[in-house]
Amino acid sequence: ATGDKVKARYSFIYKFEDGEWKIAHHHSSMMPEAQLAASSGAPAPIPDAEVRSLFSLWNNALATLDPDEVAKRYSKAPCLLPTVSDVPRTDYDSIKAYFVDFLKKKPQGVILESYVTSGPGWCMDDGIYEFTMGATGDKVKARYSFIYKFEDGEWKIAHHHSSMMPEAQLAA
Repeated sequence: ATGDKVKARYSFIYKFEDGEWKIAHHHSSMMPEAQLAASSGAPAPIPDAEVRSLFSLWNNALATLDPDEVAKRYSKAPCLLPTVSDVPRTDYDSIKAYFVDFLKKKPQGVILESYVTSGPGWCMDDGIYEFTMGATGDKVKARYSFIYKFEDGEWKIAHHHSSMMPEAQLAA
């Protein structure tokens, strides 16, 4: 015995026979998600801590101040809905162009609240983060969502939405 835990689904059918309840049918099987992931080539869901660590890859790319490094963190078919632009960015060139200006502020982010969901070949981290703009010292708190997909052997950002906190905007 290894002590490994296995998540499974099950069913029992009971019937009353000879004055007592007896199992007439029992079925037990592994959860299909892991099997489907293995057969599709998609990796199994990753632990929440690993999902949260994907933010560091993007944040470290920001620290290089190189828009090309940041744009490389996005998938082949991305969608970036940025904090300080009304224009959805849906390809490498438009994402890179957005970060040319944003990186001039020398942003570095910290996750304040994180909520993770994952499945075979994808994961999502959404919550609240705060950026310190190294160029000015200003702090900006925002809501975020990152949806990652496993692409070409690494986790890439397929969808990224960032928006300023609405209460701060309403108070202004």
